[in-house]
Amino acid sequence: MVTRPEAGPVPAVGDTVVDHSPAGVKEWAIRTFGENDKRVLELGIMVLLAVLAALLGLLALRSRRAALAGVAVLGLAGALAAVTRPDSTSAADVLPSLAGALVAGFVLYVLTVRLAGSGRAAAAPDRRRFLLTGAGVTAGATGVLVLARATGGTRSENATASRDALRLPRPASPAPPVPPGAQLPVAGISPFLTPNGDFYRVDTALVVPRLDAGTWQLRVHGDGVPRDRVFTLPELLRREVVERDITLACVSNEVGGPYVGNARWLGVRLADLLRDCGVRPPSRGGPADQLVGRSADGMTIGSPVEEVMDGRDALLAFGMNGQPLPFAHGFPVRMVVPGLYGYVSACKWLTSLELTTFAAYDAYWVPRGWAAQAPIKTQSRIDTPKAFDKVAAGPRPVPVAGVAWAQHRGISRVQVRVDDGPWQDAELGAQDSRDTWRQWVYRWHATPGDHTLAVRATDGTGAVQTGRGSDTMPNGATGWHTISVTAAAKAAAGGSTAARAPGRGAAPGPGARPGRSSSWPS
Repeated sequence: MVTRPEAGPVPAVGDTVVDHSPAGVKEWAIRTFGENDKRVLELGIMVLLAVLAALLGLLALRSRRAALAGVAVLGLAGALAAVTRPDSTSAADVLPSLAGALVAGFVLYVLTVRLAGSGRAAAAPDRRRFLLTGAGVTAGATGVLVLARATGGTRSENATASRDALRLPRPASPAPPVPPGAQLPVAGISPFLTPNGDFYRVDTALVVPRLDAGTWQLRVHGDGVPRDRVFTLPELLRREVVERDITLACVSNEVGGPYVGNARWLGVRLADLLRDCGVRPPSRGGPADQLVGRSADGMTIGSPVEEVMDGRDALLAFGMNGQPLPFAHGFPVRMVVPGLYGYVSACKWLTSLELTTFAAYDAYWVPRGWAAQAPIKTQSRIDTPKAFDKVAAGPRPVPVAGVAWAQHRGISRVQVRVDDGPWQDAELGAQDSRDTWRQWVYRWHATPGDHTLAVRATDGTGAVQTGRGSDTMPNGATGWHTISVTAAAKAAAGGSTAARAPGRGAAPGPGARPGRSSSWPS
């Protein structure tokens, strides 16, 4: 393989745009486009390139040299963006942009020469000759693209083959069975375990890294590590393997938002591996208070060493819901740390763990306005009914249901308020562990009219979720999830989530929308 897919001009420029966008722009993008933000960014870049190409074409009619110089500048800009990316390891990353500029310059030159020549030979240009030339050049460029993709697919094929060949070991410490009653029989509620295909994805990678598990290595180094250690995936698989249900949440998740999910993770204890490398937490005299995970795409995630080594189930995970990690979720190995937002714990496509201090180093999101440390805040969400639904008034209760989470503290109580009435206790689903979300349902006897429903949770320490609203920056949103619904004597057809029968065909809740992804901090 000559180049990486990530070195292409659109991904390279797009990643550079993400890195240098102000925090306010990023927040606006995630609120406006949600899981489509990457597609919108890529489309915007391609539209901009098309506009610039058209302008250069018009310029070529007046000055061919100036237009060719413009093409060269665009090619150099793409090459510079590719080779200066944190994940760039080879000067060959400049090739896609430079090759594209050469092809574009050749096309521009041939077409303008043809157009000028046909114009001199006749009163009107020979359009047929011009179009045939354009078609030939386009076919040649397409052939170059196909060849590039064919030669560039080797690494991706190796990665896919290595994932297909991976056989996950049986855990020495399996997760306890999900207790009966953890999944409430309510239509529209998020499933207790989020399927892999529905699990939210939050990262800055426009091209998902595809790493070959056979050549993957993890380096552990830094302050308090007597000597650098390097681990391969087979070496991790030979360690004690543990399995745990853990809920992950994104710091960019607004109150009531979809960026939270619960999965069964398989991996090895991160604390044990660090101890084997000679690492001590600050409370035991260790010199490092920050563990910086580095991703194959150059992302850096800073986690507090004390929390990672305090006995919680912090994992280097290679399995998710009984399968090897999907590529989009960090294959072959990622970090999972209950109780911390993802942007300070959940490094995907992990290649390095460095022990340092918060004073000495700022991980990727900190200079961009996010807090260096961010424990999970107690949150709850109404999954059903949806905002502005029409529900049935009358003697039959309307199930108001959803999920609540406070990882590593657990959920002890959930309450619902209708309009300005008193807070009423909801029925809780069985608790799996304090590291997972908990389902809840409140059976509401609705009266006709417009109503406002709000929810709040109490965590395992007795702290009640605050009603004071705040934005996601710098360390997670706060406030109560509140929706408006209308109750009528008979709900409009298909308008009430309470009227839909439970089962496999029921509409998933906000935590189970397929394909959800974002480019902002998790």
